[in-house]
Amino acid sequence: MYADQFQIYTGNANRDLAEKICRYLGSELGDAQVFEFANENIFVKIMENVREKDVFIVQPTSSPVNKSIMELLIMIDAFKRASAGRITAVVPYYAYGRSDKKDQPRVPITARLVADMISVAGADRVLTMDLHQGQIQGFFNIPVDELTAVHILSNYFKHKLIEDLVVVTDLGFAKRARTFAELLDAPLAIIEKRRVGNLDRAELLNVIGEVRGKRAIIVDDEVDTAGTLIETVNALGREGVTEIYACATHGVLSGAAVDRIADSPLRELVLTDTVPLPAGKRIPKITTLSIAPLIGEAIKRIHRGESVGALFSSEVEFTQEMLLWEDGIAKKLDVRQHPDDDDDEPGSAAAVPAA
Repeated sequence: MYADQFQIYTGNANRDLAEKICRYLGSELGDAQVFEFANENIFVKIMENVREKDVFIVQPTSSPVNKSIMELLIMIDAFKRASAGRITAVVPYYAYGRSDKKDQPRVPITARLVADMISVAGADRVLTMDLHQGQIQGFFNIPVDELTAVHILSNYFKHKLIEDLVVVTDLGFAKRARTFAELLDAPLAIIEKRRVGNLDRAELLNVIGEVRGKRAIIVDDEVDTAGTLIETVNALGREGVTEIYACATHGVLSGAAVDRIADSPLRELVLTDTVPLPAGKRIPKITTLSIAPLIGEAIKRIHRGESVGALFSSEVEFTQEMLLWEDGIAKKLDVRQHPDDDDDEPGSAAAVPAA
């Protein structure tokens, strides 16, 4: 039964990622129609038999966020009514993750609301990546497997052989950033910041740690408007940092984010493809790494009843072998090459096929 009875489907949020996952697994993407009527009602029809199958729906809740969420919920309901054996919602990017507590009077906890909707729609489990806060897992009454891109991102920078490194993060991401710093054998510095009301920016208060004369890598879970990122870059510049890189799992890049990044002293921003990067946002400073092999391996392990956590243990070095995996071709990094110095396509990593 476990040999061939699972199938991967996707909505319209990030079809490219779903196709890469299927290429990694050597399978075909499932056939389903997901579209919107003229009245903005979403329609889903599964075009093949899924009775008793293990179904995985790849659908990050990225822009347009509310449409992506509704596609996910309606797809889950369609598979439940088609008698699928088990339904796993694969949500690489979990929207509304910042609304995970009541930090003001009379505000919702929207991260919990989205979790309730996914559960009520009929999902049996959730597979996700780098939630804004780990406690969001507790909002679900179904199993949640949370993957992390920390190993992939740290391995990318490890291959660049950058000296005199310091890893910089804010308090909210400090635990995972410490793992990032340990993997690079680098010290950790903390940015103290305070969010200003309900605006998409934060006020930087202090840089805690020794950064002067070092090369810094800013680590976070997502880059949205890039306002806080650029403030951090400027603050590190004032503190005497000689070279600044940044990385994040989710590249939301709303509004004028790309322009801010292009005009900043930032040397390189490394993201994963949990959120699709449109052609208009691909600039030489932005490098995208695919997390398709990591999600594909997790899907395989969930289907077989094997450990997902073992992917990040000392015994399994799988995450260290996925560097720059793209379209089924393993690649290796050119050491210390600046993205502006090569002739590769903008937005792609400076890489050559592995021997």
